[in-house]
Amino acid sequence: MPPQASPTPTTGSRRSVYLLLAALAVAPFLLLLLNGGASQSALCRSVPASRRITYPSVLWSRVPPLPGLPSSPLPALRASHWIIFSASPHHALAAVPGWQLLAVADESTPPDWSHPGAALLTLADQASLGFRSVALLPARGHARKVAGYLFAVQRGARVVYDADARNSVAGSNLTTHFDVDLEQHQGEVSVLLQYSHADPNRTVVNPYVHFGQPSVWPRGLPLEKAGEVGAEEFYTQVFGGAQFIQQGLCNGLPDVDAVFYLTRKSFQMEAFDVRFDAGAPKVALPQGLMAPVNSLNTLFHSQAFWGLALPVSVSPMASDVIRGYWAQRILWEIGGQLAVYPPTVHRTDNVHAHPFDDEKDIHVNVGRLISFLMEWRSKKRSLFDRILDLSYGMAEEGFWGEKDLHFMAAWLQDLVAVGYRQPRLMSLEIDRPRATIGHGDKQEFVPKKLPSVHLGAEEIGEVSTEIGNLIKWRKHFGDVVLIVHCTEPVVRTALEWRLLYGRIFRAVVILSEQVNADLAVEFSSLAHAYRYLPKVFDQFAGAEGFLFLQDHMVLNYWNLLVADKSKLWITNKVKESWSEVPLGGNKIEWFTNQGDMVKKAVGSFPFHYQDNYKRSVAEDTLIHCSSEIFYVPRQYAGHFSNLVKVIGNLDIHHTVAVPMLFLAMDLPSNFEPRALGKLVYMANLPSNTTFSTIYTAEAHAVYPMKVQNEMDFVSLIRVMASGDPFLMELV
Repeated sequence: MPPQASPTPTTGSRRSVYLLLAALAVAPFLLLLLNGGASQSALCRSVPASRRITYPSVLWSRVPPLPGLPSSPLPALRASHWIIFSASPHHALAAVPGWQLLAVADESTPPDWSHPGAALLTLADQASLGFRSVALLPARGHARKVAGYLFAVQRGARVVYDADARNSVAGSNLTTHFDVDLEQHQGEVSVLLQYSHADPNRTVVNPYVHFGQPSVWPRGLPLEKAGEVGAEEFYTQVFGGAQFIQQGLCNGLPDVDAVFYLTRKSFQMEAFDVRFDAGAPKVALPQGLMAPVNSLNTLFHSQAFWGLALPVSVSPMASDVIRGYWAQRILWEIGGQLAVYPPTVHRTDNVHAHPFDDEKDIHVNVGRLISFLMEWRSKKRSLFDRILDLSYGMAEEGFWGEKDLHFMAAWLQDLVAVGYRQPRLMSLEIDRPRATIGHGDKQEFVPKKLPSVHLGAEEIGEVSTEIGNLIKWRKHFGDVVLIVHCTEPVVRTALEWRLLYGRIFRAVVILSEQVNADLAVEFSSLAHAYRYLPKVFDQFAGAEGFLFLQDHMVLNYWNLLVADKSKLWITNKVKESWSEVPLGGNKIEWFTNQGDMVKKAVGSFPFHYQDNYKRSVAEDTLIHCSSEIFYVPRQYAGHFSNLVKVIGNLDIHHTVAVPMLFLAMDLPSNFEPRALGKLVYMANLPSNTTFSTIYTAEAHAVYPMKVQNEMDFVSLIRVMASGDPFLMELV
């Protein structure tokens, strides 16, 4: 390693910080979390499996029937309308007239559980039903409801309402809120408002905006989309009857992720009571556009019963979200669509957040999942074959485990066994030329802007400004790839870094000397990190540029909006980071060895690179740069990669190679002077130094900020909130 100097700060100003949350051990750091492609645990498993997964072979015509027998559990129970929920120790749905309540037990259900009007399917009952898929279900969690879904289909279900035990159905009448009957009666024509397909690049939408809550986002929305709060320019219309999956909204505690829940809480942790616009019209999504779907308040018609299956290999709070995106894509194969409905239930906030780890499979790469689903096509000739084909593709890509592929094969066979008939395939609308939307086809609806109460303060107009800043940052850096090299344990920090910066950058690539395929962390020696960058450049060939960042350097992205992204950025103006080392008479062997290798490398560069370097660096001088942060624009990426090839096997250290490459690519006078010149750069700090001691929101970046675990991220977010207006609103 190179010798260490004793740097002093270049920017000494400090600002008082805003306290974020009290005692949050689950990563409110994830507040910024807006993930980039990130997409990324099932969704964290963005590295495809190294071995080939075996494709299941199923002959649907040979699946033996499995009728309900007199000896089966609850033999007399039959109904067309079912409400299915988990048998919670603490909650139970109230009876809804005309609907059969079915509670499904898991290992946490008390042995004496009972509730008026509800039938209970115990673990013993589930095991005795003879369903193949039940053997693959986890012992605990909402995925146990799969046994209940199959039980209901076997017993005559035509509609299944997938519910949370805490729901209180408004007016105790689901029929007034959902389209329970999709049959078109004579003389009746049902028409739905529909999101426009005018923007072919838009693939996911936050429906909470339509219903009056633009600053709230649903669990499963790619977090970089949370800042898209503008109302629709216009809608279109579509005939009803194909909304086979219907997502209702929840007043009180809506379906939000742990990021929203934990970062919108005050010190008193008062309960949420969010209200949506009950008068807003239901809205359908055209093919090519998706929205998060949950298992808390969702109606499935028989044409979409295949879409009830909850994945079993992913984290608990991600299972229904992944199911929802998977099911929406298959829905298009039969001409169906998702529709979102005004608030149908009230759900009480018990002021107890689920652990962030429970939804880790949502945040890291959900954007990549959506992109994959948009591109996926199948030539299989039956719906179930296509479902199996997609399930295989998702396992191959690492969006869920191989266990889910086997589970889906078993689930589909169970549906066949209980008499379910596959819907017919239809041609995809998204593969046809899009019809021009004429003026007469455009429908206007202006959502109300309802007040929300976050952290005890009523939200009024400020949020729009603050989220406007977020959109501005995203617009500036949205085509830049951030490359973070982790020196701290990746199992405690990699996901958090990706989530922290992912809302701003196109993607966040994590490198480390600790490989972790589940977290999509690839190997790179810190001493030679520059060697890995050409691979990232090739991976994101269309990116505008690449920003390298070591994890001990915290980036204040809001201060870099004036920097020219077409120029090279490096810390050549920061004396604590950049230094000239005389080699003549230098007795430090490390420097002399590095100097010899630099001479050899530069001597092998093409002439114009040699000329640039020699015009900038005196003879017998070595340039040393700490190189924790630098930026390479797209137009320089090819030059960088070619020079790295020329370096070859020379053991030039990262802190020497990076300044050498920069000085060969261009003259220092052409480096961007407005970027990275205003750093806080300290070293050899006392062990009791806190983030607030050295952090300032006015610098371009701050070093060192050693984040080693989740609680460190809590501290980091507390200080960064003083510079990010969106964070300040959340504090």
